[in-house]
Amino acid sequence: MDNLALIEAFGDFKEIKNISKIDLMAIIEDSLKTLLRKRYDSDDHFDVIVNPDKGDFQIFLNKTIVEDEMSEDDDLEIEISEVRKIDPTFEVGEEYTQEIPVSKLGRRNILTLKQILATKIQEHFNATLYEQFRDKIGELIVGEVHHIRHKHVILLDDEGNEFILPKENQIPSDFFKKGDNVRAIVESVDFRGSKPQIIVSRTAPKFLEELLELEIPEIQDGTIILKKVVRIPGEKAKIAVDAYDDRIDPVGACVGVKGSRIHGVVRELRNENIDVIHWSKNPEILVKRALGNITINKIEVNLETNYALVYTPVDEISKVIGKQGQNIKLASWLSGFEIDVYRETTDDDDVELVEFADEIESWIIDEFKKVGLNTARSVLDKDTEALLNIVDLEEETIEEVKSILKEELEG
Repeated sequence: MDNLALIEAFGDFKEIKNISKIDLMAIIEDSLKTLLRKRYDSDDHFDVIVNPDKGDFQIFLNKTIVEDEMSEDDDLEIEISEVRKIDPTFEVGEEYTQEIPVSKLGRRNILTLKQILATKIQEHFNATLYEQFRDKIGELIVGEVHHIRHKHVILLDDEGNEFILPKENQIPSDFFKKGDNVRAIVESVDFRGSKPQIIVSRTAPKFLEELLELEIPEIQDGTIILKKVVRIPGEKAKIAVDAYDDRIDPVGACVGVKGSRIHGVVRELRNENIDVIHWSKNPEILVKRALGNITINKIEVNLETNYALVYTPVDEISKVIGKQGQNIKLASWLSGFEIDVYRETTDDDDVELVEFADEIESWIIDEFKKVGLNTARSVLDKDTEALLNIVDLEEETIEEVKSILKEELEG
């Protein structure tokens, strides 16, 4: 096999891995030197010349000229009488350069060279892929569903790059079929063995940021600033936006007429509810906006501890807390304050026990409801001894519940 034929044998790698001619020649040179080190223990006495324009290469062995019968290594030394047959002007101690045809390496070494080349081409591809996607962490990708497995989905982009979308990085209501086009962001790129593994996500706040930038030109051109994005994937999200120009309404620009701009993002997130608020440097205003359209009588903010106490009417409590505590949790994340709620009541006010679900365990509330005690005052109006006779609860538990209810209703 001649040099050119050997190079052409790796043409498939060039096509599949998209390796340039220059890179392929560099890999060939490195592979040849690796083979020479295996064959001769060192490549110090060899020169490898690769010509990318002609698509061939040459191997030269540099031997030291020694006195006759003084050669200790025929691979690295040549006797003076032999070299003078080629050129009578050579002298002992000089260097003689001899070209080594690839075919002279032997069939076994040529097969070894093929294996080395294949390995180094794959290493080159893996390193290039790693560098390419390490710089794309946080960026949006689109991949086609190739395989659906129990713990993850494998996506392929147009160039055949493989992405892994783990179950925990999928929106709970995500459902994929083979061939579906899926959007996600690059979350991490790490080597698993010798191969880079690209993990993507649809649950990260950054995914929502990228979708908003894609759908809303003012975010893309910097007219509107995304200050913060928080979300409970598939359930609810809150985003805070601002504008450099006071004449621009950043919330209106993001939502669009009748929600036209935000609708595409909501659909991509499987109908995740998105609240858009106007960012404020004033912490009280920020907390109020983060909680949403809720009646708030007063807010006390402690900047040292990042704590905010919100005073609100009893009938607004469920709105403040939200389904499974989602609203107050997201408002806390968005504002950066730990938000607590104080129920403001009058003597005539009564509160459903379910409103205390954030302080009293649900099974305890259920025990009271079994005997028709559905409100705070219905519990407080009975003494502890009477309650012990009708509910299956310990005295200590009853006293603790009454203390919570009394504190909330009577202050």
